[in-house]
Amino acid sequence: MKKFLKIFSFCFLIFALMYSGLIFYFVNDDQAVGASSGNQTLTDKILNKFIKNDNELVFLLMGIDSKSVEEGEGQRTDTMMLCRYDDKTGKISILSIPRDTRAVIRGRNNKEKINHAHAYGGPEKAMKAVKDLLGVDVEYYVRVDYKIVKDVVDAIDGVEIDVPMRMYYNDPYADPPLHIDIKKGRQVLDGQKSLEYLRFRKGYNNQDLGRINAQQDFIKAAANKALELSISDYDKFFKIFKSYVDNVDTNIPNTVMLKYGAKAKDINLNNLRMETLPGDAKMINGLWYFIPYEKQSIKMVEEMFNKDEKLEDK
Repeated sequence: MKKFLKIFSFCFLIFALMYSGLIFYFVNDDQAVGASSGNQTLTDKILNKFIKNDNELVFLLMGIDSKSVEEGEGQRTDTMMLCRYDDKTGKISILSIPRDTRAVIRGRNNKEKINHAHAYGGPEKAMKAVKDLLGVDVEYYVRVDYKIVKDVVDAIDGVEIDVPMRMYYNDPYADPPLHIDIKKGRQVLDGQKSLEYLRFRKGYNNQDLGRINAQQDFIKAAANKALELSISDYDKFFKIFKSYVDNVDTNIPNTVMLKYGAKAKDINLNNLRMETLPGDAKMINGLWYFIPYEKQSIKMVEEMFNKDEKLEDK
């Protein structure tokens, strides 16, 4: 039962502990769950009977800011990350797509910022826009409300991060109102401060790209902190699970979650590659867009998402 509980926890840690690529994972502890007896477990039987033998999971992770995930249907995405886990090689790829990326959105007459796609047609429209932009077949999505960050970070007792600058910003007209006030320097951020850190953008020289880099640093720090969790932390798992139910929407079937959750114990952070779509800002018709570098983008996507693994990581 303990082993099944742990595998169940893996399923939700992979998806519930994600924001802007927030991939946390849990390491198997044979002393905690007991050594394998060599017999086929209930979980093994479930995996063998119900789950097709695919070797990879590709999904679009979208961060939204709304009062609830259900109310976020007409919202623009604030964060978009294309994620891939290959259980054959153990590689994890996370490609951040700047929100201002100029892209084709099906049904629109002209190219627009890619974060508009979700507002026009929800996750399905956003997945199609990413597929058209990058040439990667995206079948699944994970849509996460910002509130999960606060819950999860508090559950793991904060995340240590080196804040690169004084972060101060106020927007009383945001819904909900936005207030950011974080001192510069290394410190442990609680849930609320982590949320402010991830949302801050105005102070970076390159704004959205600077925030993407900050999000990626946060992911790595949070993943390392999550290693401290043990099977005895039932209260923390419960808090994480509750936040998952309240703040995460996904079309990934439960059986697929079970499969990849069961393999989470084998994940190695050294196999995690995080990149940002290469490109530069350009003003077009009075609006600033992010324009990807075509050749560099094609090469990066092939390296990170090519199923045949023909290209070696650089």
